[in-house]
Amino acid sequence: MRNIVRNTHKYLSFFISVQLFLWTASGIYFAFNKIELVRGEQYRLTESFPINFDEVKFSRSDVQQIKAIKRLDEIIFVLSGSKGIEYLDAFGTPVNKLNKNEVFEIVRSSSTLEPINLEEITESSKGSEFRGRDLPLYKVTSLNDKDKKINLYLNVFSGEITAVRSLQWRIWDLMWGFHIMDWQTRDKINNIFLKIFSILALVSSISGILLFFKVDYKSR
Repeated sequence: MRNIVRNTHKYLSFFISVQLFLWTASGIYFAFNKIELVRGEQYRLTESFPINFDEVKFSRSDVQQIKAIKRLDEIIFVLSGSKGIEYLDAFGTPVNKLNKNEVFEIVRSSSTLEPINLEEITESSKGSEFRGRDLPLYKVTSLNDKDKKINLYLNVFSGEITAVRSLQWRIWDLMWGFHIMDWQTRDKINNIFLKIFSILALVSSISGILLFFKVDYKSR
């Protein structure tokens, strides 16, 4: 019986050793990097603003959620309801997409970064930096105070910064893919590979414990 346990532990450990290494390495990276810094919270600037509802000249009854956002020098309203998501000004008129100069002004006032390039994204791609965000988006390539490139993703109508992506975030994202064994989308934490290797790792651990205590079922 001891030989069976020993061989099980030996070959299982060899088989899953690479993934165990990746789990350990990614776990160490997660432990030594604050998630707030990975998400780029240190680059964001927050600003409060008053709202005079007497200046709102429209009403709607088919709205499930409404949010007020300051877009440059005006307050706009983001409505979610039967018509989907709408971006309206105080008179209920749909707002236009922001232009390049407006986007750059928003980046400078809403972050500590300096914008250098603008690109509109209209199509999603698997495993992208902006996955999970509504399209279209503006991708603004910017520089921090150390002249390192940081990508900002902004809503094309409201100017909200929906994501901040840096090299630190890309390493985190890669490590996360290794950790959950989803190397493409890096979102599926219940995939079959993770389940199989988790069970194998558990069996390997149990067999190692049995060997440590030198359990010999035959002698018992």
